[in-house]
Amino acid sequence: MNGSNEGENAPSQLIDAKIEELSDWRGETLAWVRMLIKEADHEVVEEWKWRGVPVWSHGGIICTGETYKSVVKLTFAKGASLEDPSGLFNSSLEGNTRRAIDIHEGDRIDEQALKALIRAAVTLNLSVRATGRSQKKAKSA
Repeated sequence: MNGSNEGENAPSQLIDAKIEELSDWRGETLAWVRMLIKEADHEVVEEWKWRGVPVWSHGGIICTGETYKSVVKLTFAKGASLEDPSGLFNSSLEGNTRRAIDIHEGDRIDEQALKALIRAAVTLNLSVRATGRSQKKAKSA
C-alpha cells in the first residue's frame, strides 16, 4: 500500500457516486446529460462545487447539473447570451445572465440541440477569455 489517496474524491468520481446514489430517473438523466456534454466537448472538465453540484467547464463554466425531487436542472452560466433556436431553455428565463433547462421525468430533450448549446457555450467562454486577454494587452501597451 503506497498510502496515496490522490484522485479518490476526484470530481468525476463524485459525480459517478451522485448518479449511483440517486438510483432513479434523476440519476439516469444526469448520466445521459453528462454523456452528451462529453460527446459535445471532448475537452470538458468536470468539477464538483457548492457542496455537491456537478459542474462542467471549458474556458469557464458551461453548465451545472443540479438534481431536485422532481427535476434535473441544467443551468448554463452564460445562457442568456446563447442562441437557443430549439427553445431548450425553459427555466430562469427572467435573468440577464443564466438560463436553465428543467428536465422532468419522462421529458425528451433533442440531443443534437443540447450538444449545439454546449458547443455554443464553450465557444462563448473561449471568445470572452480571448477578448479579455486582448483588452488587457491593449491597456498594458
